[in-house]
Amino acid sequence: MLALILLTEWSLFIKNTGPLQFYIQAGAYSFPTLAAAIPSSTSNINDFGAMPVAYLKYAPSSDYSVEVGKLPTLIGAEGGFTYQNINIARGLLWDVEPIVSRGVQFNASKGPISASVSLNDGYYSNRYNVMSGLLSYAINGSNTVSFYAEGPLGKVRQPFTAAAYSPTGTSSAIYGVEYVYSAGPWMIEPYMQYMHTPKSIRLSIPHAFSNYGASVLANYSFTNTVSLAGRVEYLGVGGKPGEMLNSTSVASTLTDLPADSHAWSITLTPTYQDGGFFARADLSYVAASAPAGLGLSGGTNTTQLRGMLETGFMF
Repeated sequence: MLALILLTEWSLFIKNTGPLQFYIQAGAYSFPTLAAAIPSSTSNINDFGAMPVAYLKYAPSSDYSVEVGKLPTLIGAEGGFTYQNINIARGLLWDVEPIVSRGVQFNASKGPISASVSLNDGYYSNRYNVMSGLLSYAINGSNTVSFYAEGPLGKVRQPFTAAAYSPTGTSSAIYGVEYVYSAGPWMIEPYMQYMHTPKSIRLSIPHAFSNYGASVLANYSFTNTVSLAGRVEYLGVGGKPGEMLNSTSVASTLTDLPADSHAWSITLTPTYQDGGFFARADLSYVAASAPAGLGLSGGTNTTQLRGMLETGFMF
């Protein structure tokens, strides 16, 4: 499979000075993810709207701030949108994480320590009973370690309407640890993640199950314009075949992998950037071990080879 993505429809409105600030991101976008079919911009806009991220920020000092609105998640090492990441397609671990949540977020920093805590609606459920947090410690100018966690504060109930809602995701607890090394031409970021979903008859989850995985992301800059990024990862998916499957025969785990399966992936992304112009290519491979007759994205294939091209201008 070869896909071409053109990032030419983003508009950013930012005020990042003074005590009252704002951030608005609008446009057409897609969330290409390994082991999943490439979604259309229309389907993603139906989920999160043409303005997926928009929030007000009150920052009375450089050490403290409060944000309210549609906020990017604190969970995971990869951002929601392609231009935020060293690879075009997001990885297997990203697929289980929330992307955008509505709520309020408190940020604070003191010396090498920074922390953020958010009360939000998790996987865009429109029910504000999820707490998430991120704690980072800058060991020195080149090394940083971070911990993140998210989980519901009470029982999750199916809302009447919420296009991007996942009862499985919002009812789950997710934990992770990241380490970032950045010096000279190198950026290396390993992280590990664990997600547990409790049994819930109300949400049609007959058994508790867990997902767990690890990933290493790396980027090497050969020159000021040419770099090569890579990602290697592993994901294990819990559940029982025949009991944890939804109507499309995909495990109710947000992973696009069947229950009781394991998968690993490798991605390489050479990038050229000169001023505001950039062009890059993704070559990725996914291999899964799954119960008989089951595969990726509700099909029977247990491998995926994908090539992608992305180009655009960043100002």
